[in-house]
Amino acid sequence: MRIVSLIASSTEIVHALGFGDDMVGRSHECDFPLKVKDLPICTEPKFKVEGSSYEIDQRVKEIVQESLSVYRVDAEKLNELQPTHIFTQDQCEVCAVSLKDVEDAACSLITSNPQIVSLHPDSLKDIFEDIRRVAKSLNAEVVGEALIANVKARMQAVVDRVAKLKARPRVALIEWIDPLMAGGNWMPELIEMAGGINLFGVAGEHSPWMKWEDLVASDPDIIIVSPCGFGIERTMQEMHLISQRPEYATLRAAKVGKVFVADGNQYFNRPGPRVLDSLEILAEIFHLGVVNYGHESVGWIRFSAAALPAPSK
Repeated sequence: MRIVSLIASSTEIVHALGFGDDMVGRSHECDFPLKVKDLPICTEPKFKVEGSSYEIDQRVKEIVQESLSVYRVDAEKLNELQPTHIFTQDQCEVCAVSLKDVEDAACSLITSNPQIVSLHPDSLKDIFEDIRRVAKSLNAEVVGEALIANVKARMQAVVDRVAKLKARPRVALIEWIDPLMAGGNWMPELIEMAGGINLFGVAGEHSPWMKWEDLVASDPDIIIVSPCGFGIERTMQEMHLISQRPEYATLRAAKVGKVFVADGNQYFNRPGPRVLDSLEILAEIFHLGVVNYGHESVGWIRFSAAALPAPSK
C-alpha cells in the first residue's frame, strides 16, 4: 500500500493501526508522530498563516466568501507518489483539506486510481467510526476494533476516576480568541466526561461564535483557551486580548487562578486516538493536585499574565 494522509488526525490513526511505514505523503499540518515530517508535503494553505487570530480569521473568511477552497492540493505531487489510499475529511473546509479539494485533484491528474476515504468527525462517536472507516479501507478491521476498545477503556477509566470526586466546575472552553469561539463537536462531551459542566457549545455541533458579554455573564469556574491549530506558545502571544479586557479581573476563574492555556493543535482539535490525551488533560485541569496523567507543561499550563511575552514592535 501507498498511503497519503491529508489531515493530521488520519495520519495519527494510520500510525496507531500500524501502517505508518506505508505512508508516502502528508499534509502541511501532519506532524505526529515526528517521523512523518520526513514525508513529502502535498498541500498548502492559500492564506498567510502568520499574524494574529483576527487577521487569520479575516483572510479565511475572504476566501470562503468567494466560494473558494482554503487549501491547495498538489495534484502533480500526488500523481508522482502514486497512492493507493488518500485520507481526507468533509467535516470542515476551513480546518483542513476537504474531500472536494482531493476529488478535484484526483480528477485532474492522479493516475493511480486511489481509494479516497473521507472522515467526518462531529462527535466522539464519529471519531471511533472514522477509525473503523480507516481500518476497513486498509483491511485491518480487527486491529481497528482493538484500537477502539483500548481507547474507550482508558477513557472510561478516567470517567470512573473523576466520578468519585465531588468537584463539578463550570467550564468555558475557548477555541478561537479573536473573534471568540467556543469549543463544539466532541469537546462538550469530553468536558462532561472529565467531570465538568460545559457552558458553551453543543455536543455534535460545530463550534459556535460567542460574545465576550456572554462569557462574563456565565462567570465560569474554569476558563480553558485552546485555539484550533495553535500550540501553547502561539496562544500565549494573544492571551493579552483576553487578560487585558477590563472585565477579566472580575471573572471568578481569573480571581482564583483557574484560567488555563492548552495545546489546541496537538490535542483538542485532532479527532483521533489522542482524544484520550485531551480527556486526561481536562481531568487534570478540573481536579488540580488530585488527578495527574503527566500532561502539565506539555499539553497545558496555568495562565499567568506575568508570563505574557513582550508585545511585538
